[in-house]
Amino acid sequence: MRPFIETIGKCTTAYIICYPNAGLPNTFGGYDETPEVTARHIKDFALDGLVNIVGGCCGTTPAHIRKIAEAVKFCKPRVPPSLSQGYMLLSGLEPFRIGPYTNFVNIGERCNVAGSRKFAKLIMAGNYEEALGVAKLQVEMGAQVLDINMDDGMLDGPAAMTRFCNLISSEPDIAKVPLCIDSSNFSVIEAGLKCCQGKCIVNSISLKEGEEDFLEKAKKIKLYGAAVVVMAFDEMGQATETETKIAICSRAYHLLLEKVHFNPNDIIFDPNILTIGTGMEEHNLYAINFINATKTIKETLPGARISGGLSNLSFSFRGMDAIREAMHGVFLYHAIKYGMDMGIVNAGSLPVYDDIHKELLQLCENLIWNKDPDATEKLLHYAQNHAQGGRKVVQTDEWRKSSVEERLEYALIKGIEKYVTADTEEARLNQEKYPRPLNVIEGPLMNGMKIVGDLFGAGKMFLPQVIKSARVMKKAVGHLIPYMEKEREERRAEQGSIEEEDPYHGTIVLATVKGDVHDIGKNIVGVVLGCNNFRVIDLGVMTPCDKILRAAVENKADIIGLSGLITPSLDEMIFVAKEMERLAIRIPLLIGGATTSKTHTAVKIAPRYSAPVIHVLDASKSVVVCSQLLDESVKDDFFEEILEEYEEIRQEHYESLKERRYLTLQQARRKGFHNDWLSGHKPVKPKFIGTKVFEDYDLKRLVEYIDWKPFFDVWQLRGKYPNRGFPKVFNDKTVGEEAKKVYNDAQNLLKTLVNQKKLQARGVVGFWPAQSVQDDIHLYAVEEAVGSSEPIAKFYGLRQQAEKDSACTDPYYCLSDFIAPLDSGICDYLGLFAVACFGVDELCSEFRKQDDEYSIIMVKALGDRLAEAFAEELHERVRREFWAYCSTEQLDLSDLRRIKYEGIRPAPGYPSQPDHTEKLTMWKLANIEETTGIGLTESLAMTPASAVSGLYFSSPKSKYFAVGKICKDQVEDYALRKNLSVAEVEKWLGPILGYDTE
Repeated sequence: MRPFIETIGKCTTAYIICYPNAGLPNTFGGYDETPEVTARHIKDFALDGLVNIVGGCCGTTPAHIRKIAEAVKFCKPRVPPSLSQGYMLLSGLEPFRIGPYTNFVNIGERCNVAGSRKFAKLIMAGNYEEALGVAKLQVEMGAQVLDINMDDGMLDGPAAMTRFCNLISSEPDIAKVPLCIDSSNFSVIEAGLKCCQGKCIVNSISLKEGEEDFLEKAKKIKLYGAAVVVMAFDEMGQATETETKIAICSRAYHLLLEKVHFNPNDIIFDPNILTIGTGMEEHNLYAINFINATKTIKETLPGARISGGLSNLSFSFRGMDAIREAMHGVFLYHAIKYGMDMGIVNAGSLPVYDDIHKELLQLCENLIWNKDPDATEKLLHYAQNHAQGGRKVVQTDEWRKSSVEERLEYALIKGIEKYVTADTEEARLNQEKYPRPLNVIEGPLMNGMKIVGDLFGAGKMFLPQVIKSARVMKKAVGHLIPYMEKEREERRAEQGSIEEEDPYHGTIVLATVKGDVHDIGKNIVGVVLGCNNFRVIDLGVMTPCDKILRAAVENKADIIGLSGLITPSLDEMIFVAKEMERLAIRIPLLIGGATTSKTHTAVKIAPRYSAPVIHVLDASKSVVVCSQLLDESVKDDFFEEILEEYEEIRQEHYESLKERRYLTLQQARRKGFHNDWLSGHKPVKPKFIGTKVFEDYDLKRLVEYIDWKPFFDVWQLRGKYPNRGFPKVFNDKTVGEEAKKVYNDAQNLLKTLVNQKKLQARGVVGFWPAQSVQDDIHLYAVEEAVGSSEPIAKFYGLRQQAEKDSACTDPYYCLSDFIAPLDSGICDYLGLFAVACFGVDELCSEFRKQDDEYSIIMVKALGDRLAEAFAEELHERVRREFWAYCSTEQLDLSDLRRIKYEGIRPAPGYPSQPDHTEKLTMWKLANIEETTGIGLTESLAMTPASAVSGLYFSSPKSKYFAVGKICKDQVEDYALRKNLSVAEVEKWLGPILGYDTE
């Protein structure tokens, strides 16, 4: 129940009511939960600020209500979050927020009896269940909203709409997206509105019946809480000219706002996409008129969105699907640039602009922009010439002459998927050799993957190759699964209940824990384990504990693997271990991720769970660990070794705590870094105070700033990476050849991502007057306010305390040391930045549909590299241009990576300031989420995952350092300064505490 309450607690509903049963009913239909137990559970929800009204339901008595009332008497009710300004909020079962940085929204068009013969035929025949398949396919192909239209003279429109919408409600895979109730009959629209879950769109209303009718319908739509599409029609008819479109939409907009008090963010205008290429001269400007009207409407009617039905554009070319799709792709490419937000499209058939054949592309451009009076004839001529053509003869390689087993083995090792379906089917049909489909998996396919696993383990194959092999294996198994299911059903019919066969070594549930969005490492582990015949259940990112444990139980998992990158993930892993112990789940727990360590696992996680808890360093080690944990002959000895090793680690850790010496906080402050601000460096004033937002940063500027070393690290291709010239890893005898291949694949994909604008870079940079006050930094809105009024923000610092070697003369650093102190009277400055690469998740979803794990990992690795390159390039511009404290700086890329420049850009969560909560101040000060779309999870991980943020210091004396372990006196002082409890500070600073909190 808690995850459900936490989820709805984030919604904007006025009241959240919690009235649970007194536990689950017992075998006699009674309820065993006492008033004290029920009250304690509800009090937990109330203390967490999740509910407004509480009460009881089945099994509760007056005594229960009395105890509940006493328990929550002094708890504050939930405060609903404020609505996002400037966003259109829609929902099915899942919320959908459309804002300034949302990409084009695909409204699926196929559930329309007037637009899809297949759908119409199914609805007319009363085959609604099969018609749901059309809706589901639209969602799977990328439709973010689903258009439903039942307008046909032979249909009872309201009844058909009601029946279909109710069926959608029972299909979570479809109902998760918002619906667009589409009809020219308002009674059909009302029927749909009565059945819709969440917040939908009404398509459409217009002024063609006059203002009174328009306002009456708008009031009803507002009453139902829906958004509305307004067509560019008025009493004179359909608008075709640019000026008429704008005039009608402006009139409708002001009527909706002034007479109905409609939220402007719930208004969508359809300025009419009309058919071009008809041969009639008056139609030639229809595409241009729509695009120009779109631009003006977006500029003059704040909050309004633009939509349109794309299929109308190419109606003249019906039957010529390739031509129509190309026209749609070209039109959208331009219309989106001018402000088109969404459209009714066939989401699965839109080509990429740059992928359209050059000749066809030019013909479509000429037609849409009316550049050639003969464009229609030329396009028809092109269609006729390209409708014919023979099939290409494919020359098979020498290996295709081998036996089917050898061909499958070769395809798996080389990662060739072209023929694998045909070869798998050939093996399946050999009933004498492989009487069951499962035998093909257990035989030639697993033999091939065993070779892949052995080669990988021996260092003769590398991660990129393994991932390509996994893609081939997935395709082969995918072909066999329907036959296996059919066989299972037949056997069940013959024998009754049969015991399921498991062809896998074991089942492993993998998840990135709640609050964390990073998953490249986890994905790699999953692929490697899959290649070694483990069944992997990947739960993705931001996975709450209950979902992990439920998946483990439902899938009868043999092992659970947890991953995390940020330090708060460590606490979440501890919580999962505690819950596994509490629920008596006794399966091994694997811990992995950048912030994890063997010491943390041994000291903090393993003691909470009595089954095996093992830290796994990387993907190459995961197979060995999992195999040993599931091998009955060795698992007990292996676990015993782990217990002994981790006990030694714990003892060493506790001994080190006793031996380590620290300065008190006051001593450390006295020995801090003290700059001569009066006679030394004079701070330079930035070129502007406040923020500068980059809405669509040129990716081409960033490519040369990419540091390729971390990229090769992702692929576990270890080698030398000099800061100049080609990576030496290419010359490495072991991994050089594969490194070159991966690098070339990366370059090809990167070129596509940049040229086709598949990714978008957004960011913000800001500067404020600042002064330090002991270990903290105070920021001011203007220079005149420095030291004389309340700061607009404070950044809190942590100071080194662990005693340094007696021969070391280094001071005990804190970031505030690099900002002029209050008593100096000098006005200094502090900067901040946040940058991110958007679009990675969307690309990964497309690759996931193709089972292309290689491309998923590749695009995530490149997204991370581009975000880091953005941070590097922007810092250079800050030093030379925006702050210009080093305006004459001339450094090459190798010097940049060696940090030869003046100033630093440390980030919360990193060694100089390990406290992630400092990001909250950054985000509020610079309005980061509102201006860039870069968000923070509850554990303060940045979303999207390819994001970088930090502070800018300009002092030439500033340097990077690690705070290291700190003492309780600093924790207490830090908690007091931040107005937090010591326990909360310990939670965020756990890894650097020089004492044990247990």
